[in-house]
Amino acid sequence: MLIRERLEQMEKEELSPYATLDTESRGRDREEKQCDIRPLFQRDRDRILHSKSFRRLMNKTQVFLYPMGDHYRTRMSHTLEVAQNARTIGKALRLNESLIEAIALGHDLGHTPFGHAGEAVLDSVAKDGFSHSEQSVRIVEKLEKDGQGLNLTWEVRDGIRNHQTEGHPHTPEGAVVRISDKIAYIYADVDDAIRGEIITEEEIPKEIRNTLGMNAKERLNTMIHDVVMTSIDSPDIRMSDEIREASHDLRAFLFRNVYKNPKAKGEEVKAKRMIKLLFEYYNDHPDALPEKYYNAIGRNGDTQERIICDYIAGMTDSYCRTKFSEFFVPRAWEVDGY
Repeated sequence: MLIRERLEQMEKEELSPYATLDTESRGRDREEKQCDIRPLFQRDRDRILHSKSFRRLMNKTQVFLYPMGDHYRTRMSHTLEVAQNARTIGKALRLNESLIEAIALGHDLGHTPFGHAGEAVLDSVAKDGFSHSEQSVRIVEKLEKDGQGLNLTWEVRDGIRNHQTEGHPHTPEGAVVRISDKIAYIYADVDDAIRGEIITEEEIPKEIRNTLGMNAKERLNTMIHDVVMTSIDSPDIRMSDEIREASHDLRAFLFRNVYKNPKAKGEEVKAKRMIKLLFEYYNDHPDALPEKYYNAIGRNGDTQERIICDYIAGMTDSYCRTKFSEFFVPRAWEVDGY
């Protein structure tokens, strides 16, 4: 018996009856020979981890643009925190950890430079709109590996597509990532905002702190434990009513005091303007796109705007600034004999 087959048998014997088994996957769009060691979802996890899109997350904004300090979250560290929270919950509920980790590591691959600010701009300027969750799926299906995609299983792509609040994952593992994403950014954004002296711990309403915890560590512990205890022996992944309401209240507090705070978000106006101008420039000068993007226009029904969104969304913050400078910032010019 192959190692993979032994692992698949262990899943059948040890995982929850609600878990998604590798042997029950709907499979890949393109059939492949299976690995002799790794089950399907573990292989998907590895493909995402080794992708270029995943590596670029380390240089993309999570919430705070250009913070002075090395300890603020990036899109990469957020992704890793989501994966860790989700695996903790999934292990306690005896769900498929490999599927959970694959979805978590891939859920934000399609995020733009400068976080949600960049996403909002592309959504407003592209006729067909832009969503980072759909872009994440597009990356793993079409854009990675020079247009071949990663050929991931249906379950991983479904979890990536449906990780946002309005999403409805078809597996409990996808639902775990969806709720873990919220837990991660609620926990981390408060932590980063306090570190950046945008808010203080004491400014968080007392009723929220009494319910969730008096510091970041306690709040993370409360939310994760609550999901586990509320969801155990159930196909539904959820928080209790009390913790869910307190979490929503904390998120509302963040919107009022952090996400719209000029100290934290003042540079976003410049970032949005930069991305808008880049989009307009490439739309007027498509030949300025890299050759592989220019040649992709019209292929498989992809419009020029969609290809431009692909290119800009794939940029890191620093590369976006570089391209903007190249097109819009005057450079010194030379005179022969000077």
